[in-house]
Amino acid sequence: MKITIFHYFIRQAMVNIFENRLVHLIGIGTMSIAFLIFYTFILIFVNLNYWTEEQGRSLTMSIYFKGEPDRVLIENIEKELFLFPGVTIKGFVSKDDAMKSLRRKLGDKAGLLDGLKENPLPASLEIILSRDKGGDSLPYQLKTKLEKIDTVDEVQYSQEWIRRFQTVMEAIKIVGMIFGGLLFLAALFIITNTIKLTIYSRKEEIEILKLVGATNRFVKIPFMIEGSIQGFLGGAVALIILFLVYIIVITRIDIRIGFASLDIVFLSPQFILFLLFISVIIGFIGSTISLGRFFRT
Repeated sequence: MKITIFHYFIRQAMVNIFENRLVHLIGIGTMSIAFLIFYTFILIFVNLNYWTEEQGRSLTMSIYFKGEPDRVLIENIEKELFLFPGVTIKGFVSKDDAMKSLRRKLGDKAGLLDGLKENPLPASLEIILSRDKGGDSLPYQLKTKLEKIDTVDEVQYSQEWIRRFQTVMEAIKIVGMIFGGLLFLAALFIITNTIKLTIYSRKEEIEILKLVGATNRFVKIPFMIEGSIQGFLGGAVALIILFLVYIIVITRIDIRIGFASLDIVFLSPQFILFLLFISVIIGFIGSTISLGRFFRT
């Protein structure tokens, strides 16, 4: 008996959507815009979190030499470095290679370097440190050990920059959570009022059902199902639009902080399913709020 009633509610909701498709299309369109704004913020938030984790997982170290070191010295330093866990040799950059790289980066302004009597750029050995294997103390240990070598002028590593980057990201996350909550409430407000318009457009139909003896619960359930369906479709449309924008526009953008290139990732399948579920819940809550207001009038 319960299954039959449930099937009736589902069928009635689908019939109502079809018969009032114009109103529902407007409602779904409005919901899609609200969800799109909310999901765009979530995508930005997810990428900020991803960048923070990626930048904190590894760091780079540059070993600068006095003059041009010979190959034997470089090989000996590399052997010493391999004794430490989580160290990867990125490569040796000679003074000439450093100058060529600088000229490429300057482009049309490379002529400014022509007046130099000698190459002021130091030779360097670039390495990458994995924090997962070496821990936070490894960079300091390496820096202290390497700077004792006579031919080494200076050792720089990106840990301090990463700490500042992570501090900024943490602050952005806090602000983002507050802003995301406000966006969620704004989306709920828009959706609630959109569903309310749908309900008021069928005011006479509801009054007829109540006159023939239908209980408030019997009248409300199909509208709640409609709200859930509208929420799902609005969320799905918003995700499709966001993905198309991601494919067409965002993947062509190269975001860099310093010399580090930051990849832009899309939402994971699990996160997409979660957002669709949230869309259904918002649609259900919106319809419940709207129905409560309607039946109090």
